[in-house]
Amino acid sequence: MVEHLTGLPSRARDLSKGGAGFVCEVLRAEIISLALAPGAVLSRQELQDRFGFSSTPIRDALMRLQEEALVEIFPQHATVVSLIDIERARQGQFLRRSVELELVRELALKPEPALVEKLRSLIRQQTAFSDLGETAAFAAADQAFHRTQYEALGMGALWHLVRRQSGHIDRLRNLHLPRAGKMREILADHAAIVDAIAAGRPEAAQESLRVHLSHSLEFVDRLRQSNPEYFKP
Repeated sequence: MVEHLTGLPSRARDLSKGGAGFVCEVLRAEIISLALAPGAVLSRQELQDRFGFSSTPIRDALMRLQEEALVEIFPQHATVVSLIDIERARQGQFLRRSVELELVRELALKPEPALVEKLRSLIRQQTAFSDLGETAAFAAADQAFHRTQYEALGMGALWHLVRRQSGHIDRLRNLHLPRAGKMREILADHAAIVDAIAAGRPEAAQESLRVHLSHSLEFVDRLRQSNPEYFKP
């Protein structure tokens, strides 16, 4: 997931829709994946050197990340990747669950074979990444699985809104992902959701989604014990 974000060619920068947006997306992906760990200090000069942009787009990108509570900016001092905030994680999960419960219900009321096959194809991709132990690629395919459901109902813009509020819960999920059996658990949840949609069973689809989105918060205490430096006190 992060592999394509480092060593960025100038052509990629030239094709970006504005430097600030480009830098924001790259840094956001690295923060969510934990490649940039909670508490990491971000040097603006180093970011300018890395991306080849002036100070203005770097500053604007960091301000956007601050709006998502993914970084903390201390004027004239430092910019730091924010610690994981459990309360924000709970709110992000609540928002996503509320929206996606309605999404899977609508999809199950009128199941579309093409969508079902696309979702199953994404599950097959995730299975391959799980077998290879490729957690970053697995996480990217996981996001694609959920995004596809939004797009199937013409709700792509809503996906981006939910995504901007989900940074803390997404980091918690990525911290949890390497646990033995976790990827298989996700695959089973995804399969249950798709099977319920394909069968036209909206209540079963909702219950499968509810179970799926509950797991990471169940392990908060364990994750905090193993990585106390990552969490807001």
